[in-house]
Amino acid sequence: MAAELIKDDEEMDKTSHDFSPLGYHSEHKPTWCPGCGGFGVVSALYKSMADLRIRPESFVLVSGIGCSSRLPEFVKAYGFHSVHGRALTIATGIKLARPELEVMAIGGDGDGLAIGGNHFMHAARRNIDISYVMIDNSVYGMTKGQPSPTADIGTISKASPYGVFESPVNPPALALSFGATFVARGFSGDPKGLGSLIVKAIKHRGFSFVHVLSPCVTFNDSLDYWKSNTVEVEPHNPEDRFEAYRLSLLTDKVRLGVLYQKTEGTLDEKYAELKHAVGKEKTLTVEDFFADYR
Repeated sequence: MAAELIKDDEEMDKTSHDFSPLGYHSEHKPTWCPGCGGFGVVSALYKSMADLRIRPESFVLVSGIGCSSRLPEFVKAYGFHSVHGRALTIATGIKLARPELEVMAIGGDGDGLAIGGNHFMHAARRNIDISYVMIDNSVYGMTKGQPSPTADIGTISKASPYGVFESPVNPPALALSFGATFVARGFSGDPKGLGSLIVKAIKHRGFSFVHVLSPCVTFNDSLDYWKSNTVEVEPHNPEDRFEAYRLSLLTDKVRLGVLYQKTEGTLDEKYAELKHAVGKEKTLTVEDFFADYR
């Protein structure tokens, strides 16, 4: 976590910001459908930022396209609403350019697993120090509810009137196989529990992935289903990737909580070491760069 985000009371001007969850509300009210899981996620994020006493100017939210990607507009912080599937590329660039900032990418399952799946893989394997919150409702809510990569076999929709034939993607298992160093699963119907996972994700040094099971009340209202079919993950060694993978695949009751966490060197740390080795005093101009090609 960026060192400058949490400060002692004597170092902080308490009048400059309201460090309660309400203090992180922007002037824009959420525009989701009433009952959307996005409300639980943004509430969890408000609480997480308050618990960590994050200054809004030190936090950047980057999203792609989709219902969940509207979220940065509702949070008092820097926000970047990017294009479909590209949130992690923008977030990576911001973190490398401004490593002192806390950077979070946020978006849906269609945004992150279909058009954005390639970027998900490379952000995870590079272990860039950012958090990625994926709000998964198994549909493309903005385009009339066609099934996303996480939709179950047999799902009926306007775009799949005979049911989905493909096997669904398991986001936590995918993140583990990509090399993510923090993998957790939460539920938008439990904002308090989800908030604690987001706090842990932000504190983790490396690529943090939080998969959020979330209902779409318009096209896939799974709230009651997830209430009945989720359970807290049993105690285990969080550094055991194989055990985390096993837990991510269990379907008798889907496990919620931290599945995997291990500290490894991050991409931004390696870039900082390279910059130091090259020498901060050396400034490469455009002319210097092209001189090698003449």
